[in-house]
Amino acid sequence: MQKRPLSLFAFDVAAPAHLTAGSWRNEGDQGHRYTDLNYWTETARLLESAGFDGIFFADTVGYHDVYEGKPDEALRDAAQFPVNDPMLMISAMAAATKHLTFGVTCSLTYEQPYLLARRFSTLDHLTRGRIGWNIVTSYSESAARNLGHGKQLDHDERYEVAEEYMDVVYKLWESSWEADAVVRDTENGTYIEPSKVHPIEHSGQYFSVQGFPLCEPSPQRTPVLFQAGASSRGMAFAGKHAEAVFINTVSVEQARRSVEKIRQATAEAGRDPQDVKVIVLLTVIVAPTDEEARNKHERYLQNVTVEGALARFGGWTGVDLSSYDPDTPLKSIQTKGVQSVVDMFSKTDPDRDWTPRDIARFLGIGGTGSTIIGSPATVASELKRWRDEAGVDGINLSYTTKPGGWEQFIELALPELRRQGLVAELSDPEQPLTLREKFSGPGSTYTAPGHPATDRREARTAVSAGTP
Repeated sequence: MQKRPLSLFAFDVAAPAHLTAGSWRNEGDQGHRYTDLNYWTETARLLESAGFDGIFFADTVGYHDVYEGKPDEALRDAAQFPVNDPMLMISAMAAATKHLTFGVTCSLTYEQPYLLARRFSTLDHLTRGRIGWNIVTSYSESAARNLGHGKQLDHDERYEVAEEYMDVVYKLWESSWEADAVVRDTENGTYIEPSKVHPIEHSGQYFSVQGFPLCEPSPQRTPVLFQAGASSRGMAFAGKHAEAVFINTVSVEQARRSVEKIRQATAEAGRDPQDVKVIVLLTVIVAPTDEEARNKHERYLQNVTVEGALARFGGWTGVDLSSYDPDTPLKSIQTKGVQSVVDMFSKTDPDRDWTPRDIARFLGIGGTGSTIIGSPATVASELKRWRDEAGVDGINLSYTTKPGGWEQFIELALPELRRQGLVAELSDPEQPLTLREKFSGPGSTYTAPGHPATDRREARTAVSAGTP
């Protein structure tokens, strides 16, 4: 069976720098323009003209203050900070494009479901169905302190909250407004038929939402749902809810194991395992020759500081490595942060004992994802391995300098990837698709059979039709 082309997403954050430590120090880097809306619309046009499927925005409502017990090194290195709200840029980027799609991270821990449902419905309308939500429960103690929680909930309880949260937003998006509720009947003076809008009457352990949503149904109703949890609870949550899962791995083999676990979790949730697309985080450093690419990588490493990289690691995991000998192997540490990041280094690569210095060097370029370094032919060969051996469906492309990393990828690597059929040919910009259609094909506007959002929608349809 012929393998499908890889989906291609750019990966960024509304900040001067994202995963590559010190990227803002590279000559020509434009990260400082993160407050300039023109920069973001220019970036959107660049990605669309190159045929990217979309851009995905990470986000956090906290800052990295674990390393040395203070935020100083994160501030010095612009480690995902300062950071703006990416949702406020997306409508402008959508207006500047026709088929580029947008994924955005939003924490359900710090926003009421009624308001979050409204924001995503609004963006789904304004983007004509090109929006997706990366569901996170947050890992940052600084976010908990600054948003009135004192400290973050335990890992498993955060997922208990998340389960009820999803039930609420599914009710709001799928089972309140009937499809024909908006009638715009000028003759009889009725814009919305009241009998076709229903309160959801939700009363649960964590949330009480009695009424109906503020927005009429948007093109996709439920935005495309992304998720990135790698713990057992995160995998189970993804198997039930996610339509795309992001993975961060240090090897093709580790990615293959992750893909297998995701497919299994999806099947155990009663869904088709192929309904969930797996997107891997990668950074590509490409040059005309392998040697030139390796030299470029070494130049980028010169801007990486151990402190800046480990400030990121501390924020992601809750583990302060400042007190550890930088050359002592790291053992697994239980943490309420991102356990999967800790385990990535201490458990899942049994042939290597990672030290803090090793971790800083690895994280320094591209964060927790792998880095591909080489000529266009080498890049194509490696991406083929990720697709064929690991079974991933797409890549989330980070950068070493922005937007230069993407520009170099577009100029040098993308023609070879298209020649080999690893990335699809440019689509017709006059026939835009929703984000869900990008993954599942034209006509796949709504969630697939077996998804809990679909169950809510079908139940409302049955009630409205008067069937038992």
